[in-house]
Amino acid sequence: MPGAGLESHFIGARPLLRRLLAARLGSAEEAEDALQDLWLRVTGLNDAQIEQPVPFLCRMATNLATDRRIAAARRGARDGAWEEVQPQSQEYADPERIVGARSELVRAQALVAAMPDRMREAFTLFRFDELPQRVIAERMGVTVSAVEKLLRRAYHYLQENRLVEGADGMSSHRHDSERSADQ
Repeated sequence: MPGAGLESHFIGARPLLRRLLAARLGSAEEAEDALQDLWLRVTGLNDAQIEQPVPFLCRMATNLATDRRIAAARRGARDGAWEEVQPQSQEYADPERIVGARSELVRAQALVAAMPDRMREAFTLFRFDELPQRVIAERMGVTVSAVEKLLRRAYHYLQENRLVEGADGMSSHRHDSERSADQ
């Protein structure tokens, strides 16, 4: 049987190897697992003559423990990096934030729908369809400068309505007074 000499030395040195691995790995359970791996490596060796089999087995055990520690460190670093990029609990939307976001979306859709037709068309083509201003100008039969003006007016319209109709609760009154002043 190939390696029978080394296998018999392994069996005789098993308690020594277990203590060595436990000391290197810091855990009796890890040492037992490493001992099993070591046994598989020993049984896979050719029937080479080894002058000092016990020190050879100790060196194999030490190398195996080092490999396991390196692998554990890499695994820990990989898992740590994975944990860092996972969303935190505060990043998940709670029901209140979901309702708020939905109402904000409905409000934004209503603001866009309330825009004059050409302004709304230029805005939706630019912001939602992501078309270049040149293409929008060609499609609408106007100049690029006219598209820029439409977009500027659309942004001003959205900003004005957003600032005036904000969450402060004073929005519609201020907006109504501004309208009457403008007329």
